Amino acid sequence: MLRPKRMSKVSVTGAKSVMDDVIEAAYELRVLHLNEYDGRWDGFANGDPIEGADDASEKLVTIRSLKSVLGVEEEDAGPNRILDDEELETELEEIRTEVNELDDRRTEIGDELRGIEERIDALEPFGRLGIDLDLLYGYDSLAVQVGEGDPETVERALADVDAATQVFAEDGVVAAFAHTDEDTLQSALVEADFSVLEVPDGEGDPAEYLEELRHERQSLESNRSTVEGQLEDLRYDVAGFLLAAEEKLAIRAQKAEAPLSFATTDNAFVAEGWLPSEEVETFERAVDESVDGHVHVEVLETAAYDRHGHGHTDAKAPETETAGGIDPEPAADGEVDDDAAAEEEPPTQEVRSDGGTVAMNEHDDPPVVQDNPSTIRPFELLTRAVGRPNYSEFDPTIILFLTFPLMFGFIIGDTGYGLIYTAIGYYIYKNFDSDAFENLGVITIAAGISTTVFGILYGEIFGLHQITSQFWVGVVGLEHAPIEKGLSPATSYWARAWFVVSVLFGILHLNTAYVLNFIENYSLHGVKEAIFESGSWILALNGLWLFIFSRWFADPKPDFIYQVFNEGEGAAFELGFAGFPTEVGMLGAGLVLAGMALLALGPAAHELIEIHVVLAHALSYLRIAAVLLAKAGMAFAVNLLFFGAYETHGEYHYMLAHGPEYVLEHHEGASIIFGGMYHGSPAMLVFGILVLIVGHIVVLILGVTSSGIQSIRLEFFEFFEKFYDGDGKDYSPFGRERVFTRDR
Repeated sequence: MLRPKRMSKVSVTGAKSVMDDVIEAAYELRVLHLNEYDGRWDGFANGDPIEGADDASEKLVTIRSLKSVLGVEEEDAGPNRILDDEELETELEEIRTEVNELDDRRTEIGDELRGIEERIDALEPFGRLGIDLDLLYGYDSLAVQVGEGDPETVERALADVDAATQVFAEDGVVAAFAHTDEDTLQSALVEADFSVLEVPDGEGDPAEYLEELRHERQSLESNRSTVEGQLEDLRYDVAGFLLAAEEKLAIRAQKAEAPLSFATTDNAFVAEGWLPSEEVETFERAVDESVDGHVHVEVLETAAYDRHGHGHTDAKAPETETAGGIDPEPAADGEVDDDAAAEEEPPTQEVRSDGGTVAMNEHDDPPVVQDNPSTIRPFELLTRAVGRPNYSEFDPTIILFLTFPLMFGFIIGDTGYGLIYTAIGYYIYKNFDSDAFENLGVITIAAGISTTVFGILYGEIFGLHQITSQFWVGVVGLEHAPIEKGLSPATSYWARAWFVVSVLFGILHLNTAYVLNFIENYSLHGVKEAIFESGSWILALNGLWLFIFSRWFADPKPDFIYQVFNEGEGAAFELGFAGFPTEVGMLGAGLVLAGMALLALGPAAHELIEIHVVLAHALSYLRIAAVLLAKAGMAFAVNLLFFGAYETHGEYHYMLAHGPEYVLEHHEGASIIFGGMYHGSPAMLVFGILVLIVGHIVVLILGVTSSGIQSIRLEFFEFFEKFYDGDGKDYSPFGRERVFTRDR
């Protein structure tokens, strides 16, 4: 789980006469991630596509265009089908012709509709004005301007014109007439609140024109609906065919283009790629059987889990059976200077008749196949939000599976909210076909279950302590729930405890990250560099917190760090721990200095300036306790407003059954914190119910945005940053699973 599947690089060498059969066998297995040949060998070139590739690609473009026009989705497909070439050719042409005709007709109607809409928009102001169109233009000695504006400002502007004027206005549309030229009238109207409209050609009442245009628009819209209905009917009729044809042609095109990745001569080919090591035997057997042994399959490398994914291979170098072999420079024993190798141009290699090792790319990183059980696999969604793990890296998905729901549930810790989160996750999982949404649904279910479990332990449901009174006290016989959030004065020691617990969890989380980083450095560079680069941080982190939790220099430190795990007052967990002895604190200080010294002497001495992160990053986990108390306080405030509450002996109690008068009469020394809308007037009760519902919805939503985001932040920044790059190569095996088609 912490490592991806082990990968092996294989080479397939044979005569060109069997290349098509090899491609077919590899395609059906769907396990080989093909490498691209980069032209490094003399006498070899990239292969040419198999005949039919261009035709398949052209038809694919046509089919995908038709799918787009019709809006075909995968769920529109019926049962899978056998589709032969003749049927594909004939039916595709018929569908293309019909779809193009209908689509052209729809486009034509759309263009006509846009023209009608533009004419209606232009005529509509004139319809409001109510003056015949032929009266608004065409005069020799009369200037006319029509526009939208304020008639009073137009009249004031025309008052300065040395000519007879007249203004007509209706519903914001103004027509100005003046016995002068157009330039003079336009100049006068510059001072008015007036936006000029162009008078459309025509005669008579514009309202009649509008009525005709609207009738024409209605007719066009009806025609468009008819065409769209025909396209919709056609979609249902041909969706299965189009999806099957697309799949068939995509398979054909992928097979036909496979030789582009091969190294070929006139008579031979070499294909190379990665596949899970567990599949090597199956692959060899299938390829060998497909050509009756006329091909040579060789394991070139079984990748080790180091930074570059390469290790020594136990396999014998392959030999070509046809046009000779490819003999690259053999790697020397020992470590490879990868940086130097990356800077050099790849050496040109020559074909030899005596055989040799076949390797297109000597230092390509293996693709990554994460190897997690089905219950954990959905959490790969969170891991890949940063990036797919590198082949050499540990896959942190299992740790996310263990810690993210734990943090989320601990922060919210409410049975009611947890059940709602679980239901939301189940809805997402069941109602979305996308893998990403299904994984998100599973993650939400896990977070909801964790929230529910912690809610039971806290004894809370929607912020009320009914589980405590009915179960923990009434059934189990405890005095209170096993753990509490610590909002009331009498239980405030729990709030302090959660700050200490959050830091301790952070120390454990960070130690896990540093240990993983230590193992990675050890596998790459050896024990010396692992100690310098990773062991230094482990010493500094643990040394610092041994000092902090020790009695050495106890006076400046907060007292509660010694009380949380002690006994008596202020102890949430009575374990008798009152701090480490002074000697342990001194040892801790020594470990910090030792860690700093290792950093200073090692290759990453510049990181010494960041030594403060062993304190800062651990303290960052205090946000867990902070958000816990904030969310608990919000739920408390919502319930307080509705039910009201009173305080007695330092404890808060909601007034679920009785009002303030009853409480003051029957509970000696009680003081009312708030009377509660529930105990007010009927109008206040109705308003209170709204406050209660909306308030808890807000808490529910903020629970996701705050606890979810803060938990993810701790995972991605404080945890991942110590050991994880997430720059792995995606595993994309040659081949695809048939969904819409089947073989005979």
